[in-house]
Amino acid sequence: MKLSDFDFDLPEALIAQAPVEPRDGARLLHVADGLADRHVRDLPALLRRGDLVVYNDTRVLKARLTGMRGAAKVELTLHKRAGDDTWHAFAKGSKRLKVGDRIEFAADFAADLVEKGEGGDVTLRFSAGGSALFAAIDRHGAMPLPPYIKRAAPDAADETRYQTVWAAREGAVAASTAGLHFSPELVAALDAAGVERAALTLHIGAGTFLPVKTENVEEHVMHAEWGEISEATAARVNAAKAEGRRIVAVGTTALRVLETVAAGSGRVRAWADETRLFCLPGFRFRVVDALMTNFHLPKSTLFMLVCAFAGTERMKAAYAHAIAKGYRFFSYGDASLLERAA
Repeated sequence: MKLSDFDFDLPEALIAQAPVEPRDGARLLHVADGLADRHVRDLPALLRRGDLVVYNDTRVLKARLTGMRGAAKVELTLHKRAGDDTWHAFAKGSKRLKVGDRIEFAADFAADLVEKGEGGDVTLRFSAGGSALFAAIDRHGAMPLPPYIKRAAPDAADETRYQTVWAAREGAVAASTAGLHFSPELVAALDAAGVERAALTLHIGAGTFLPVKTENVEEHVMHAEWGEISEATAARVNAAKAEGRRIVAVGTTALRVLETVAAGSGRVRAWADETRLFCLPGFRFRVVDALMTNFHLPKSTLFMLVCAFAGTERMKAAYAHAIAKGYRFFSYGDASLLERAA
């Protein structure tokens, strides 16, 4: 398969720069036997009693940090935790940095540069660890909005709107964007409709925005992301499958955890590890029956995933429809509900 197989023309005007209000007011393209234009608030009527909705409860860190190395300003974006007090980060102007440099963010918050990697990647050891480090990042950092949101800096509204209503576990540097559409009112309506839900965790890294650079897509190496699924959630997923009830993943992150854990046996188990799962057309999905997800970038691993899940020609037709109808794309954009291809 070639990278060009997953390309399409997207008008820049369709790249959402801000979310709609309320959260569940976003448009929803239902991709089943045909295409239906709906809204996210219609989910209780589109899902079935007994469906198990599985969502990602990760919480986005204010991962953009600005500090001083002596008199020089240093801009950093954390992207992967490496230890209790240690993180990998992308540094702007990293060529000027060297191992041993100390970067001061506040009077009581600093980090030492302990390693330099490729492409601006650096490893930082902070002056705090554990919950104290998360608290310091929250005080001094800024929301890491995606690069296609053209704004000088995140505003106050982004601090709540770039988190899902069920964000609980600190560690992501990008949002589970399908989950951004859920409001407390929608969750209550799903409960009333007999739709069940369960949580898992995948801490999304900045690698989610990295482009595929190989024309032969099978040669692309996925970034690793840490996730966890509890015994309770695994048991609920297995019970639903055994009873013939559908598993509905909210977001590609939830899908990737479920399919990572089920690889081989088809049964979901308790798990805490990294995943590099890359779903291309031909991938055998063992768990997820329906997927709610936003609209993704051309030539991205996420567009490849939805093609694998719902069928390449079907998704190309769905995206052409979405573009023609003016759906909004990417993190703050509209959503789709995809039924798995037979």
